[in-house]
Amino acid sequence: MISIMRRIRMKWLREGAFTRYALYALGEVLLIIVGILAALWIDNSRQERNEAALEKFYLEGLQDEFHSSLIKLDTLIAVNRNTYEMARGLLHRIPDAETKEDEAALAPMLIQAFSYSIAYNPNNSLLNEMINSGRLQTLSDPELRQYLTSWESFVESVNRQENSLRNWRQETMDIMLGPEGSILAIMQDAGMASDFVEGDRPRRDHSNLAVLKSLEFENNLLLFMATAESTETLHYLPLRQRILDIQKRIKGGLND
Repeated sequence: MISIMRRIRMKWLREGAFTRYALYALGEVLLIIVGILAALWIDNSRQERNEAALEKFYLEGLQDEFHSSLIKLDTLIAVNRNTYEMARGLLHRIPDAETKEDEAALAPMLIQAFSYSIAYNPNNSLLNEMINSGRLQTLSDPELRQYLTSWESFVESVNRQENSLRNWRQETMDIMLGPEGSILAIMQDAGMASDFVEGDRPRRDHSNLAVLKSLEFENNLLLFMATAESTETLHYLPLRQRILDIQKRIKGGLND
């Protein structure tokens, strides 16, 4: 094809058909330009399809991760709420406890209030890989990129609050672990001692009421309860809303 076109040009030049040659040459240039533009369009179209497929892959992976993160957070919210509700119940019932039966009724509440040390640990392996590799720019939604960039600092703030909660939990438990407290007596009152000690072990005849009624225990229990409540209202619930916002942006990206 190229050789035929070359022969045609040479024939026109020999015959002196310069105008016809010029038009032909111009058409040839335009044809080359159109070919280049078509190749660029095809290449750009292919690249856009590849980028769209990659973005969909990341969005679907992030959707799964944040769905898992929401389930974990909702579980922690429920556990933490039960914790501070038990602490509040203890604050109301301890002052009126006088008998061994009253003390026994407090044992299950003590165990529920202090059995769980909570820590939020979302699964963000894909998000971390995207940030570390610079692939976050693959996402076309700038608001979603902003949410994801600030996600780690959001979680770190929650973790700091959880550390404070664990400290108050330990401070309060340490009072029960002191020389005047008996963990075994609490476990026996709650009917849990047989899970940890031999069944024929004699019941420990000890009262923890003096410890529970102490001002030190009351102060620590109150601060533990307040910290647990603020963990939910000031940290867990805002974090939950952030997850919902991220999920909304992800869903919008997948539907585009």
